[in-house]
Amino acid sequence: MSAPSWSAVDDYIVDQLIGEDAVLDTALAHNRQAGLPPIDVSPAQGKLLQLLAKGVGARRILEIGTLGGYSSIWLARALGEGGKLVTLELDPDYAAVARANIDRAGSGDAVDIRIGPACDTLEEMCAAGETAFDFVFVDADKQNYAAYLDYAVRLARAGTMLVFDNVVREGGILDPDSDDPKVPGTRQLYEALKDNPRIEATAIQTVGQKKWDGFLLALMR
Repeated sequence: MSAPSWSAVDDYIVDQLIGEDAVLDTALAHNRQAGLPPIDVSPAQGKLLQLLAKGVGARRILEIGTLGGYSSIWLARALGEGGKLVTLELDPDYAAVARANIDRAGSGDAVDIRIGPACDTLEEMCAAGETAFDFVFVDADKQNYAAYLDYAVRLARAGTMLVFDNVVREGGILDPDSDDPKVPGTRQLYEALKDNPRIEATAIQTVGQKKWDGFLLALMR
């Protein structure tokens, strides 16, 4: 559980800077009704993603891990007219919930949901010579984070921003012998980025409704 004060600060941030959003609240409600796991980004984190994508002028966004489309809606709102978000989801039932949420939010025309194992879909995208993306958000199975980095690089350009979620895991990344299966994949992501000449990166710890975790941010050179 997150500390009560962390959640209270998140509530304050939303109240002061973001405000209530019936569309996003409805999406979360539909996710709960459909039995999806409550692992979406927080409202403050969603707004952060939106601002980062806007900041790099993203016209094409790649999201790996759709879930119920909550973060997809935030990212779609960062796109200008004619922009496109491609989001990848393994579970067809989750994808159906996301499709309904995204359409209800008015972003349906801008969002392309692709269903299947992400590595398979990404390999097909690379083989097809898919147009480079300006912003990539990865929030999927941590065991494949290093592979997702490789694909993201292949589908990026100089100046593309990459963002990976859940990269602190309440400090679990410090334990190379952790029995949490999500930790080794997350550590492999760090190792793949260490001294990488093509990518400039950092990570920042976060606390709040989503407990103690963090984002890794990288910029393609």
